[in-house]
Amino acid sequence: MMRPAPIARPYPSSLARRSRRVAGTLAAGSILAALAVSAPALAQDIKIAHISDQTGPLEAYAKQTQTGLMLGLEYATGGTMMIGNRKIVVLQRDSQTKPDVGKSQLAAAFGDDKVDIAVGPTSSGTALAMLPVAEEYKKILLVEPAVADSITGDKWNRYIFRTSRNSTQDAVSNAVAVGKPNTYVATLAQDYAFGKDFVAAFKEALAGTGAQIVHEEYAPVRATDFTASTERIFNALKDKPGRKVLFVNWAGADPLPKLIAADPKRFDIEIATGGNILPAMASYKQLPGMEGAAYYYFGIPKNPVNNWLVAEHYKQFKSPPDFFTAGGMSAGIAIVEAIKKAGGTDTEKLIAAMEGMSFETPKGKMTFRKEDHQAMQSMYHFKIKADPAFEWGVPELVREIKPEEMKIPVRNKR
Repeated sequence: MMRPAPIARPYPSSLARRSRRVAGTLAAGSILAALAVSAPALAQDIKIAHISDQTGPLEAYAKQTQTGLMLGLEYATGGTMMIGNRKIVVLQRDSQTKPDVGKSQLAAAFGDDKVDIAVGPTSSGTALAMLPVAEEYKKILLVEPAVADSITGDKWNRYIFRTSRNSTQDAVSNAVAVGKPNTYVATLAQDYAFGKDFVAAFKEALAGTGAQIVHEEYAPVRATDFTASTERIFNALKDKPGRKVLFVNWAGADPLPKLIAADPKRFDIEIATGGNILPAMASYKQLPGMEGAAYYYFGIPKNPVNNWLVAEHYKQFKSPPDFFTAGGMSAGIAIVEAIKKAGGTDTEKLIAAMEGMSFETPKGKMTFRKEDHQAMQSMYHFKIKADPAFEWGVPELVREIKPEEMKIPVRNKR
């Protein structure tokens, strides 16, 4: 008897079941991939690290820079804090006025936080320690407000840009104010890069003006007792036959009250200095007629950016913007303009965009010089007026010293 042929089962074999499961998974994956392509890509935040000396003798400078940076980003983005569809995020880090801390903070920002660009620091000594980190990570460090010439000079690398003025810009502009025939100058400066770079540039700038430096006095960064320093300065100047000037270049706690109390007038010695933050300029009120040159004073520049800054600062803080607020704002504007011009945050594209780039700031137009990435900018020759309406000596503009007048040398070796 023949057996009937086996009846085909309505259920698939295990192999068929596996094949169908794989096919279903691939189909589902294709649908998800298609959805991902059709949906707009999630934009990554633009991450900026602001590393500044928020504790230590330069705390006030750092806080002003921080305020200015945020205002600059706000101004340049029209209040959106967005560039295209990317949100700007600012990470604040305290370098504590310690070079080793600044160096490690920058490494952490680039390495751990994956920031696109960094801004800072306040101290020139801290800045010099941070420069090699930018080169190691191949990311831009926009220096603001550290001043030493060596930052964009012999210690510079191609990842360093600076919106702050340098020591030579300070020196050349102050030489315009102080450099007159038959003038003898003694300098008092801090014993580190900020002070030494300034004095070297000041001596160079005074050459040919008829003025000469006859004594250089350097004191510790945190010095509070200037008795020995003033004695040496007075001895160097008192017997000179012409005009005698003590020029002070100082960052942090204001030494002028103690220098004034030492009574240089008894030897016919004048005190001169550059601009400073408003609290430090309270002592300027005792020196009416004193001439110098300033990086910024809120009442001097006349342009739309400064008008906005002054109005907004009064609105938010009930006070005028100060010396380093303007610098921080300039840095914020420069970052936004650079990213727009580069079309993103790729470092090489940013460098190409920023070299030679001009941008508007509270001081008017700045331009990053291609050779060393130093921002070329105006400085302001002033004369102090004691105005009872202000708690500080008011620097009245004598004249704006434009960048093309100053002929700032390129000092890097690369």
